[in-house]
Amino acid sequence: MAQDAFLRLHDAVVRRSGKSILQIDDFELDFGQHLALLGPNGSGKSTFIQLITREVLPLYREDPAVLFMGNPRATLAQVKKTVGMVSATMQDQITVHLPVLEVVVGGLYGTLGLPHGTELLEADAQAARTALDELGVLDLADRDVMTLSTGQARRVLIARALIHGPKVLVLDEPCTGLDPAGMFQVRRSMRQLAQRGVTLVLVTHYPEDIVPEIQRMVLLKGGRVFADGPKDQLMTSRYMTELFDVPLQASRTGDYFSLVGAY
Repeated sequence: MAQDAFLRLHDAVVRRSGKSILQIDDFELDFGQHLALLGPNGSGKSTFIQLITREVLPLYREDPAVLFMGNPRATLAQVKKTVGMVSATMQDQITVHLPVLEVVVGGLYGTLGLPHGTELLEADAQAARTALDELGVLDLADRDVMTLSTGQARRVLIARALIHGPKVLVLDEPCTGLDPAGMFQVRRSMRQLAQRGVTLVLVTHYPEDIVPEIQRMVLLKGGRVFADGPKDQLMTSRYMTELFDVPLQASRTGDYFSLVGAY
């Protein structure tokens, strides 16, 4: 195993209510290797991500089932320092009127905004401005987050995830609910982050989200790895049809792929 591996899984089994919901025989992801997880609902994508973030733990093994940067006992603090997380569902949690700047600073505390009684420090505010600027939305810093478009809010959440300088960014269905303009902006941000050296782990149903910088795909089905390999080899009509159990036609335009139903 490479010493700089971000994550290694071996015989990692997650059970719930006595039933195995995810079983990963062998998996390794290095820093700088961008990955897309693709699969139908219930395939285990969310559980896979929760293994990364230590929100769930696999069955005990004498040989550790999970190595996080080579450490079998990584703490949540270590994981949160290394990994940033963005999901479409986070947006549903924004139900109060807050300045965008404070929402982003909340990423330093794991909250959507400043914790009660916490003073906004200038150093933290500047870090938030830097993150917003990197996402091209610095002009939103003083806006009420409740007044933003869905696409603007999604980029603000990415800035929130980046404020502490994580090496890895997990994007869980980042384009869900966005219009074409919002999808364009989020996907462009993903490309810029990958080119800057942030490792991307993308969870999606849609091949259109898989930007050119992401070259590896893991296909999940029924809680198991259905296939793991280069995007060019797996993004085919045959693999997609077998993965989703419906006739699908994969097509390619430049460096992007898309799927349509073969009705």
